[in-house]
Parts: sequence; structure tokens; C-alpha cells
Amino acid sequence: MKKKQRENKIVTVIQARAGSTRLPNKIFLPLAGESLLFRIYERIKLSGATGTVFIAIPNEPSDDPVEQFCIEKKIPVFRGDTFDLLDRHYKAALKFNADAIVKIPSDCPLIDPNVITKVISYYLDHIENFDYVSNLHPATYPDGNDVEIMSLQALKKAWENAKKPFERVHTTPYFWENQNQFRIGNVKWEIGFDYSMTHRWTIDYYEDYLFIKAIYDVLYNQNPAFGIDDILKLVSQKPELMKINEMYAGVNWYRNHLNELKTIFAEQTKVSSSVSSSSSL
Repeated sequence: MKKKQRENKIVTVIQARAGSTRLPNKIFLPLAGESLLFRIYERIKLSGATGTVFIAIPNEPSDDPVEQFCIEKKIPVFRGDTFDLLDRHYKAALKFNADAIVKIPSDCPLIDPNVITKVISYYLDHIENFDYVSNLHPATYPDGNDVEIMSLQALKKAWENAKKPFERVHTTPYFWENQNQFRIGNVKWEIGFDYSMTHRWTIDYYEDYLFIKAIYDVLYNQNPAFGIDDILKLVSQKPELMKINEMYAGVNWYRNHLNELKTIFAEQTKVSSSVSSSSSL
């Protein structure tokens, strides 16, 4: 893998913004003495396979504090379109001269660095066979371990051809909705389980933050590189933790587009009248 890393410049995009509609400024919520955004950056860097890691934010005055944060932390930052995240990713990839682009959202502060490495390694080890690889189609890992990687050529093709609003907002649907145009690969959780709808480790709601904070409060000081196994052990010892945000388990943006999506079905999302509409980062 290391040879192919040298031959293919990898850049990792953390898409972020301050103006979340459901939980404003969630990226600045504290986790173990630092902001959530810094913790996700830290965990991505722990992978060692992610190349140049930068944060891509909107061209909005409300996101000026995010840029200032990145400058203070010496984290590369790119500013682009507010709602067209496909455009933001593509133009950021051009700026950083990427051969391959890793997409990880900023709402995954519990992402396992080893999972990131597995997905990137699978892509690099089979680079002649795939244009796009993720661990999401189908998803099997606990929700909040989202990793996608694609070639610059494939990203350009999606950027040129994606027309539907949700294809632009959510960056990659054009890939997996048009599998006749791309060579698609997927990395499944090797233990054979599917926790994607039952274990919610992502953040959209305040209850999600309380769950994630509880995990960090116990595990971070023991081992900043804690992973899936450590979290699963903790929640088995303290099952009350899972109850904090269990009402949102399975909730994702798919529910708002089931009538448009060709490769996503009702059992892959949770439709609830108590949950507000989803928006992208």
C-alpha cells in the first residue's frame, strides 16, 4: 500500500460548517478538552493513510470562525460552495493536486482510524479495478464510521454530470446511483455483523453529543486512538449509554429521498415524524 500511496497523492476532505440546522456549532462542542472538529481531524490523522487532510467549509461569513480555528490549529482549509458539496470537493481536490479523494464528514468524531485505513488500503490495493470505494453500500459498521474514496477522474465525471439537487448536496450519490458508469467497491465489517442501523455514533442531535461525550470521557485519556472494539466493550459494560440517543438509531438523509433513490431502500433508513429533515454539512 505504501508504494501506491507514494504513486497516488491522496487528500482527505473533512466537510464542515458552523451553521448546522439541527445542532448549531456542533463542530465546536467540547470533547476531552478540545473541539469536536479537532477530535475528528486528530482521529483521521491517526490512520496514517489519509495523506493531506484538510477541512472544506462554505464561503459564508458565519464560517469565518471555522477558518480562523483551522489557521490557529495549522490545519489546511478550503472554502467553497455552501450547498453544492460536490463542487466543493472537486475544486478542493484540484487545489490540493489530488489523485484520489477521501471523503469523511465532520459528524463522525468516533470514527475508527483502522477503518479509515482499511477502506483506503482496499482502494489502493485494487486501484486498477475501482473508481470509487466506500464502506457504505451496503453499510455494516456502526453509523459514524463513514469512509469514501474516489479517483479524481471519477469525481470530475460526477461533477460534470450530476444534475439532481441531492446529488450535489450529498457529494457522492451520482457514483452509487449510476453503477453502470463507475466501478464500485465496498468494504464490509470483517466480523460479519451489521450495526449500521442499531449503533449510532454520529452527531446530528444533542442526544448524540451526550453519547459521544460520554464515550470520550471514559476512553480518551486511556487511549486517544480508541476504536470500535473499545466502544463496544464500554457500552456492553454500561448499556445505559446506548439509551442516550437510541431514538435516532437508523436516522439518515436517505429518508428524505426514497422516492428518488434507485439503490437505497426503506429498510436502510428510519422514517420518524419526530425527526426533522436532514441537511448536509
